[in-house]
Amino acid sequence: MQEKGTISIHTENIFPIIKKFLYSDNEIFLRELVSNAVDATQKIKRLSSLGQYNGDLGQLQVEVSFDENAKTITISDNGLGMTADEIKKYINQIAFSGATEFMEKFKEAKDANEIIGRFGLGFYSAFMVADQVEIQTLSYQEGAEPARWICDGSTEFEITEGNRTTRGTDVILHVNKESEEFVSQHKLQEILDKYAKFLPVPIKFGTKTEQEPDGEDEEGKPKYQSIEVDNFINDTHPIWTKSPSELKDEDYLNFYKELYPFSEDPLFWIHLNVDYPFNLTGVLYFPKVKNDFDFQKNKIKLFSRQVFITDEVKDIVPEFLMLLHGVIDSPDIPLNVSRSFLQADSNVKKINTYITKKVADKLSELFKADRKAYEEKWPDIGLFVKYGFISDDKFYEKAKDFTLLTNTAKETFTLNEYKEKVEGSQTDKDGQLVYIYTNEPAKQDAFIQSANKKGYDVLLMNSPIDNHFISHLEQKLEKTSLKRVDADVADKLIKKDEAPETVLTEEQSTQVKSIFEKAITKPGFKVELESLNPEELPVTVTMDEFMRRMKDMAAMGGGMGFYGSLPDNYKVVVNGNHKLISRLIQTDNEAKQTQLAKQAFDLALLSQGLLTGAELTEFVNRSVNLI
Repeated sequence: MQEKGTISIHTENIFPIIKKFLYSDNEIFLRELVSNAVDATQKIKRLSSLGQYNGDLGQLQVEVSFDENAKTITISDNGLGMTADEIKKYINQIAFSGATEFMEKFKEAKDANEIIGRFGLGFYSAFMVADQVEIQTLSYQEGAEPARWICDGSTEFEITEGNRTTRGTDVILHVNKESEEFVSQHKLQEILDKYAKFLPVPIKFGTKTEQEPDGEDEEGKPKYQSIEVDNFINDTHPIWTKSPSELKDEDYLNFYKELYPFSEDPLFWIHLNVDYPFNLTGVLYFPKVKNDFDFQKNKIKLFSRQVFITDEVKDIVPEFLMLLHGVIDSPDIPLNVSRSFLQADSNVKKINTYITKKVADKLSELFKADRKAYEEKWPDIGLFVKYGFISDDKFYEKAKDFTLLTNTAKETFTLNEYKEKVEGSQTDKDGQLVYIYTNEPAKQDAFIQSANKKGYDVLLMNSPIDNHFISHLEQKLEKTSLKRVDADVADKLIKKDEAPETVLTEEQSTQVKSIFEKAITKPGFKVELESLNPEELPVTVTMDEFMRRMKDMAAMGGGMGFYGSLPDNYKVVVNGNHKLISRLIQTDNEAKQTQLAKQAFDLALLSQGLLTGAELTEFVNRSVNLI
């Protein structure tokens, strides 16, 4: 048997394209070839179960080996095998309708996965690293003869009689000079660990040394001897392929440690298992996320039939759940995927919606089953929930019932509970409900105490996402606004009909304002005189809530860059009813007046953390002189 021919791809440009344009992703050749071998073994097993193959299956497995001297890598299986006719059908005829169409489509391709997936080039990815590829195969069919196929990277091929004596296929890569790094134990192990760790058929790669008991020594202590055993690199039945009823918490935790060996234990997990309207299995873990928002997003691994595809799952998993860890496996997502494919695929959109629902249902279940335990987890899961609350309307519809607000007294409330708590005392004269919050309780303590004295409750909003969460609350909650506790003096945070009477005459008010305007030399500070509770501070420095919030968002990269470029402007509120102001008026010495005004202003700056450097030193020295 001998035959020569031309591979039917209708273009001689295919191999240069594979070698040149797919080079950056060249390690996927091993994933493609091992996956093909796994498919072949699974198919023979299926034929056997259907009674269409009656021979001995033997131990079904795939073996990867290499020869460093010959510069070859071999992928062997004991699956279906192929006849010479099947080689011609499956290997020689790549499904292109013509060179022009191929080149047109190729222009749109963004990466190797997309090219391979779109044009059926799985086997031909071998030429990314090889300048010659050989197949030795023997079909399972009765009376089949072994066949050998060889191609040197041109469109020329040769089929001759093969030398394989057992059912299955060897794919032998004669690695090119540029890719010799792959002909090594370490590199091949690394790629197999990445892509084949959970394949459903045992993958053998060389041997490894293990210790086995070998009697006892003279002191009666156990002895061990080193033995060489086959190195199978994969777990063929990972936990996501099993039913939750078969698994214990320990199994989920052990699997998590296998995936993320240096991470803390997760808070809890969700086992995904659906077969309609798409197939999906997986396990998603809620990790402990530090409040500094410093986290890695690419921690969810996407598989297709237990073959690792990618850890960039943005279009499959909702953005706010990219903080989760775990695995997703769906045969409805092709092995070779690309970003543009994912964005357009209807199954991907359904999976995205399903995962959102499952996570929302799990959180709701935890909240209802054990609210105390849920509240204890809130510092860790609050970030997930708020992120979803902001970014996904479907999630919000469920999350509004288990989103918690925490006040400075460390009490927690649902949205409805908090409304009931404060609407009696924190509704303004126009019927608007005002929630007061702090993002830096230590720094804003004086303002918090002033608000508490008026019977106001103060929420703690100090997570990195709270700037956006606050704005979203105002959009979602009816007739409700939020103000930071230092956005104004306590008397003015919530506008009421009643107001303290002023003790200053109009002339005295003008005099006080003039004194402070002379004492304050810093730009961006506007003096206003207010009639406030005499117990309030004599001077308070505040920034308008809207302007400060826009600047905070700009600092976080929230698309408010215009506001970030504006200079800071503050309001200096002088409490005309404070006894210090009366003392100021009664002082005849203009220098003394300026000194007192400056001291009161600096105290207000100090309480806001705005007094630094030379100005802080000056304030300290002045304070010593006043004592």
